[in-house]
Amino acid sequence: MEVNNWHNDLTYDNWVPISVSGARPPARYKHAAAVIDEKLYIVGGSRNGRHLSDVQVFDFRSLTWSSLKLKADTGNDKGNGSQENLPATSGHSMIRWGEKLLIFGGKSRGYDTLTVLYIDIETCQFGVIKSSGSVPVPRVGQSATLVGSRVILFGGEDMSRKLLNDVHVLDLESMTWDIIKTLQTPPAPRYDHAAAMHGERYFMIFGGCSHSFFFNDLHILDLQTMEWSQPQSQGDLVSPRAGHAGITIDESWFIVGGGDNKNGCPETLVLNMSNLVWSVLDVVKQKDPLSSEGLSICSGLIDGETYLFSFGGYNGKYSNEVFVMRPKAKNTLRPKIFQSPAAAAAAASVTSAYALSKSEKLDFSQLDVTNPKSSVNGGHHQDDVTVKIEAIKEEKRLLELSIVEVRAGNSKLGGEIHEVNNSHAELTKELQSVQGQLVAERSRCFNLEAKITELQKLLESMQSVEDQVQALRQKKSAFDQEMEHAAIVQRQSSGGVWRLFGGGEK
Repeated sequence: MEVNNWHNDLTYDNWVPISVSGARPPARYKHAAAVIDEKLYIVGGSRNGRHLSDVQVFDFRSLTWSSLKLKADTGNDKGNGSQENLPATSGHSMIRWGEKLLIFGGKSRGYDTLTVLYIDIETCQFGVIKSSGSVPVPRVGQSATLVGSRVILFGGEDMSRKLLNDVHVLDLESMTWDIIKTLQTPPAPRYDHAAAMHGERYFMIFGGCSHSFFFNDLHILDLQTMEWSQPQSQGDLVSPRAGHAGITIDESWFIVGGGDNKNGCPETLVLNMSNLVWSVLDVVKQKDPLSSEGLSICSGLIDGETYLFSFGGYNGKYSNEVFVMRPKAKNTLRPKIFQSPAAAAAAASVTSAYALSKSEKLDFSQLDVTNPKSSVNGGHHQDDVTVKIEAIKEEKRLLELSIVEVRAGNSKLGGEIHEVNNSHAELTKELQSVQGQLVAERSRCFNLEAKITELQKLLESMQSVEDQVQALRQKKSAFDQEMEHAAIVQRQSSGGVWRLFGGGEK
């Protein structure tokens, strides 16, 4: 890759390793990452059971790594004490807030409640931000999602390894925590999941794990009604995973990596958040760093174009490679499944357009635009009315085009529904046929079982007859032997008498 222009040669929707100039940072996983001004910031992580406290910076232009040296903000008491070095931590979450990086949770020592650390990129200072309200308990593997000036914290595992599925919100303006009471069935307690926002209303959770189970479910929290739901997603099959990373661009939610402690997930997934359709964007080898657990993914702008960057992870081996993807811009003009103010306005426009098409056609030729009483200057008034008429005509034309598009969509949906109904009817007939065959087979099996029972009884009776025949044969054999013995005795007795008579004559 050529420095400065390396990104222009990338193909779309494929991960490519970046050739780094100079030394690389220590390999790691369960770190946190963020992009500010064409630089990728990596904070903390874990390697060989040891938590890290360094901050590494990757420059997208020079393709070089550097270490950010921090100093404690000792001049501002944040309420939880100060330290000389950034606490070593892993399994934490990090978001960008202006020129600061805010760090939430993770495995670090010395805190009884969840700690919010900050790193000031401009001053290279760090500290602990004092927060109030319903401060969450310390945890690891949670998600922290920025929504306007609020951060939504979900789930994780506390320091006693208790799994969580609570929802907390931090107001970054007042640094006040609130715990959110939700309705309906929440996601099962979990950690190492992924979270994202669709618009500023729908909070989404995907995957994660408990102590014995890995999830591939999708849950949505409506922030207006505070109701959880688990909608049915479509598209490609998604395997259970935890330790994956996610990032959103427009309507697309990119998911990379993760695994189940046995195998990594080699596919990069994309969820269309409007119609909840999963698709596989790219697939790597099973032992590739991109199929690791505990990796990170960020998006960043280079020359006005958005790129995805992934770093680190563990898949039998710790990684310190940087990968880049150039995502192809997707068409966002797709049917919406969520009702929002914008969607409601669009629906109202279509409804009014349809009503207009049903009303009588406007006859603009009947308008009296030459009446001088309507204006002091009739010519100017006529020009104004003509412009308005043309504007109305154009608006009417656009509305009629919208109607045509909606009707075409409805026609297509009608055709699909018809095909589904036909398929359903055919499947019903096949099911009935199979059920009839099953009934016939059951009857046949019953008859066979009855015949088998009869044959078994017959065989038993035949065995009895055979035993009787065998006994008769034995008796006959004994009788024959007795008769033969008697005949021999008789012959011997007859021969002795004649010899007696013959001897006397001599």
